[in-house]
Amino acid sequence: MNQPDDVIVSVRPVSLPAPGRGTELRVRISAPVTGTGLPVLLFSHGFGQSLDSYAPLADYWAAGGFVVVQPTHLDSATLGIGPDDPRYPDIWRIRVDDLTAILDHLDLVEAAVPGLAGRMDRDRIAAAGHSWGAQTVSMLLGARVLDAVGVPGESVADSRIRAGVLLAVPGTGGADLSPFAAENFPFMSPDFARMTTPALVVAGDADRSQLSVRGPDWFTDAYHLSPGAAGLLTLFGAEHSLGGISGYAVTETTDENPDRVAAIQRLTLAYLRSALDPADAGWAAAQADPAGIGGLGRIESGRPIAAASPRG
Repeated sequence: MNQPDDVIVSVRPVSLPAPGRGTELRVRISAPVTGTGLPVLLFSHGFGQSLDSYAPLADYWAAGGFVVVQPTHLDSATLGIGPDDPRYPDIWRIRVDDLTAILDHLDLVEAAVPGLAGRMDRDRIAAAGHSWGAQTVSMLLGARVLDAVGVPGESVADSRIRAGVLLAVPGTGGADLSPFAAENFPFMSPDFARMTTPALVVAGDADRSQLSVRGPDWFTDAYHLSPGAAGLLTLFGAEHSLGGISGYAVTETTDENPDRVAAIQRLTLAYLRSALDPADAGWAAAQADPAGIGGLGRIESGRPIAAASPRG
């Protein structure tokens, strides 16, 4: 497996087929320039972001041996789609469709990057997301959205995705939502009971959201309530930006901390590698060495890591 200092190449924008979307699906693809058997990692951005966001993570994961694919979802500020657009109420569903469209067109992803042909391992696919993007990914891992009377909606779980990383993933809905969230985001009512695909949940213990009446523990629900979550990384003092993962120099970061970002880079890469390769002991080593986080947080793990079976 390649090391995090490997040279990478990024290609953007690459357009992928997305019939009925109304706006073409554009993605950024980042990959190491050498190596074979490269696993694939989809990344779903937070509200308003785009394929150009989260470079600290995308660059690191690509340098660590992953082919990272980042779509621009319809809620991106770069597209200017507002509540008056007829697609707006379904943007949360279209987000999921964006990720499945990427999986459906990996041939086009591979062909778009010079030198990538024949180097991807399509049996080793993971997905990660931040904030709203984490909720999007959680649905592909098996989470469902509850309707107004608490009935889970249809499953959109995709067996091609074998592991996930959920960064600052919103928690349960209902009475836990603020009045603003309950009125404007009815889809924020996840049921994690069916989220069986292995996942690492990452949360900040100072992350307080106007979308919930609860405190930072709201962002740990996916770990405590799902049978698949293999670990919880809690970062001390981290707010919603988790130290600045959305960009190298972004104004929305409220808790800038390069050391915290470095820890997220290192630990998520270790988790992803081990989740997709049972012979990789990196995640087990990280859990066994609390000092490796340098006092920036803690790791909890109540379940052994076990990658989901490949599709087919």
